[in-house]
Amino acid sequence: MLARLALAAIIASAPTAHPRVVLADPIDSTPHVLDGIVNAIAVVGRTVVVGGAFSEVADAARTTTYPRANLFAYDLATGRVLEDFAPVIPGPVHGLAAGERGTVYVGGQFHGVNNEPSRALAKLRLSDGALAPGFAPRIGGGTVTTLARQGSKLYVGGDFVSPRTALARLDAVTGAADPDFAITPGKPLTRQVKVYALAVSRDRLAVDGTFTTLDGASRPQLGLIDVSGRVARVAPWRTDVYARTCMAAFPSYVRGLDFSPDGRYFAVVTTGGPRAGMCDTTARFETYAKGSRIKPTWVNSTGGDSLYAVSVTGAAVYVGGHLRWLDNPRGHDSAGPGAVSRPGIGAIHPRTGKALSWNPTRERGIGVKAFYAHPTGLLVGSDTTRLGREYHARIGMFPLP
Repeated sequence: MLARLALAAIIASAPTAHPRVVLADPIDSTPHVLDGIVNAIAVVGRTVVVGGAFSEVADAARTTTYPRANLFAYDLATGRVLEDFAPVIPGPVHGLAAGERGTVYVGGQFHGVNNEPSRALAKLRLSDGALAPGFAPRIGGGTVTTLARQGSKLYVGGDFVSPRTALARLDAVTGAADPDFAITPGKPLTRQVKVYALAVSRDRLAVDGTFTTLDGASRPQLGLIDVSGRVARVAPWRTDVYARTCMAAFPSYVRGLDFSPDGRYFAVVTTGGPRAGMCDTTARFETYAKGSRIKPTWVNSTGGDSLYAVSVTGAAVYVGGHLRWLDNPRGHDSAGPGAVSRPGIGAIHPRTGKALSWNPTRERGIGVKAFYAHPTGLLVGSDTTRLGREYHARIGMFPLP
C-alpha cells in the first residue's frame, strides 16, 4: 500500500497530460462512499468534488461517517472530507465541472438545491455548499447528464427540452443560453433525444448520444462541432461505424468519450452486448480527419462487456466498465484468442490500440462511471468497494510515479 500522498500546492481545474502511466497501487488517503454509485468527479483547485447517487461517506480510516445527499467534497492532498460542503441535492448527480473562484457546476436529476429552486443544473460555492448568486440557467423538461466548461462557456448535455433540445451552450456566469449555439440533435434511436457525453478541446466539441443527426446532417450517435468561431457549426467529420445495431436492449450504445491532451484525437467507449462491430469497444478517432466515412485508427474489444468511461492522458487510454478482458475481438462473452484479463478497468496504448500491462483490477459491479485525470494521478468513481486489490469504496486514486 502507498502511504498518504504528500502533495504540494495543486492547481487542477481540468484533466491534463501525464508523462507516464499511473501506478497500479491506489493511494490510501481517499475517503469512501458507503452506498450507491459515483457518477461524476471534478477537481477545483485542490478540492475533489464527487457526485452520484449515495447518502453516506466516510473518512479514509473509516472512523467518521458523514451524511451526504449525492454530493460531497474532499481535500486532494489529505483526503479530509470538507465538513462545510454538505448541500442537499434531492436526486442523482450525473455531471460536474469546475467553476471559477471556488465554485462547481452540478448537473443531474433534481428539482432544487438546499430547498431552493434549481432544476437539473446548479452552481455551488465550495466554501459552504450554497447556490452561487447570479447563475440562473433555465433547464426544463429533463435531466442534465454531462457538463464541459471552456472558459466563459458551459456546455450542457442531457435529455432536457429547454433552453434547447438535449444540448446547449450557456454563459458560465449567468447561465443564459448562447444564441450562437443552435446545434440540434435529432432523429433519435430512442423515444427521446439524449446526450450521454461531451468533451471539449480547443476548437472542437465532441458529443455522443441517442441522436442520428446534428442539425439535420447524418451523425449516427457521434459528432464533432466546430466551436472555433462565434457561431457553432457541425464539423465536416462523420463516421458511420456506429450506425450498425447491437443488441435490441441497446438501441443506442455509445457512452463515454475524451480528447487527448493536445486535442488531436479522441477515444470513444461503448456498451451494446457480445456482437461484432463496435459493440463493447474502445476506438480512437483523429479529430481533424475529414469525410463522410471516417474509420477509427484502432479498435479494442472487450468481447461482450460494457464500457462506460474513458480518460485519455497521452501516456494511456484508460477505460472502465464491467469488462473482463481487453484485446478480445473474437470473444463472445468469453476470452477469445489473444484476450488479456483486465477485471473492471484497463489501459490501452494510445498509438497501437493494444492493452498495456497495467492491471490493478477492480471489483466489476455495474462498472466505472467516472474518471478524472489531474497532474498527480487518476481518480476513479464506480459502484464497488475493491480497487487495486484494496478497500476503496466507490472512489479511489492511482498516483503518478
